[in-house]
Amino acid sequence: MTQHTVRPLAPLARGRSAAWSLVLPVKPLARAKSRLGPYAGARRPELALAFALDTVAAALSCPAVAQVLVVTRDPVAGARLAALGALLVTDEPIREAADGLNPALAHGAAHARRLRPGAPLAALSADLPALRPAELAEVLAAVPDAARAFLADAPGIGTTLLACAAGQPLRPAFGGASRQRHAACGALELALPHVPSVRRDVDTAADLAEALALGVGPHTRAVAAALV
Repeated sequence: MTQHTVRPLAPLARGRSAAWSLVLPVKPLARAKSRLGPYAGARRPELALAFALDTVAAALSCPAVAQVLVVTRDPVAGARLAALGALLVTDEPIREAADGLNPALAHGAAHARRLRPGAPLAALSADLPALRPAELAEVLAAVPDAARAFLADAPGIGTTLLACAAGQPLRPAFGGASRQRHAACGALELALPHVPSVRRDVDTAADLAEALALGVGPHTRAVAAALV
């Protein structure tokens, strides 16, 4: 049975039937953001959670978003994210670490479609600590009707957002060189030069420095300050 915690979301309460459903994957914190280990040390799981908290908080504040679903098996992350207002999907099939991301997203997308079948849907990276609601709204508004579209990450190799209209398959192919894979399977690349906060995911200390320069949310700011 799917376990989820529901907290009323303002856009949904206003009856925004066309507003977006977002699905975010969150790894178990003990395994998350391994490349930040040399920088964050024992606080790496705390930093990974801070990224997710700031990303979800910003997404929930976006006027174009009706609901945010988080796919996670981590009880600590799940409880903290549910307290912000996210819906938790915790019953995804167990997969090997190498291929778990996209099945988890597909599972969360199916759940989102059951909750709001007429809504457009997007998968969003959970490591966007500088995410700004207005920039996310700009990206979602740029997705064409009846199409699939994606936004490349800051280096132009990966993907931070993959979106589809109601009734369209999401078909996530995240991980590594996902920009090329998403384009190859027919998704339209969104060329938006002024949405840096939606493109700046964080995997390394250099990425985090760029996010901090953009302006991160309070959870990431607090953990990063303690690491200086």
